[in-house]
Amino acid sequence: MPTPDRTSLEAIVQAGRDILESAGVAGLTMQAVADRVGVRAPSLYKRVRDRADLLRLITDATVHDLGERLAAVGAGTDPRRDLADLARALRAFAHDRPKGYQLVFTPSSDPGGLSAETLGRAVAPVMRVAAELAGEHHALDAARTITAWANGFISMELAGAFQLGGDIDEAYEFGIVRITEALSGRPRN
Repeated sequence: MPTPDRTSLEAIVQAGRDILESAGVAGLTMQAVADRVGVRAPSLYKRVRDRADLLRLITDATVHDLGERLAAVGAGTDPRRDLADLARALRAFAHDRPKGYQLVFTPSSDPGGLSAETLGRAVAPVMRVAAELAGEHHALDAARTITAWANGFISMELAGAFQLGGDIDEAYEFGIVRITEALSGRPRN
């Protein structure tokens, strides 16, 4: 008679996400996850191939959650306000789950690792606002500009790189306004 399953893939991924936030990537071990879900480490391999697979699953779950957060905002009638709401939601997510956020925006040696469906849903709100601000022809370029600016700012903030004083919240809001203004001035080509 087979032994009963003592954990689920969902529980393993959630435990991994929690460990990631408390101990970082270095502390995310199969043993730590096994301890968290109450099984022996070899039992994890019934659900997860290896640590790299666990990291991919955690990244995918984080992108899914980020997409859910972005989809919950920025669906109004004013794309300028929507962009501000999306940028704020991205920043709030990064502060809530900084290690997961960094994992999402860290280049991977396995670019095909994330679910294209999950990634597509996550970026859809930004693509919609980008198209409304810059036009359909420039939607992808505008979405990349928005994402690059916001991620650069947030990554520097999380790293403690803003050392010259001033109000970081005001600086972020300043950036939102300037990016919105720049994208709203439709390019000629």
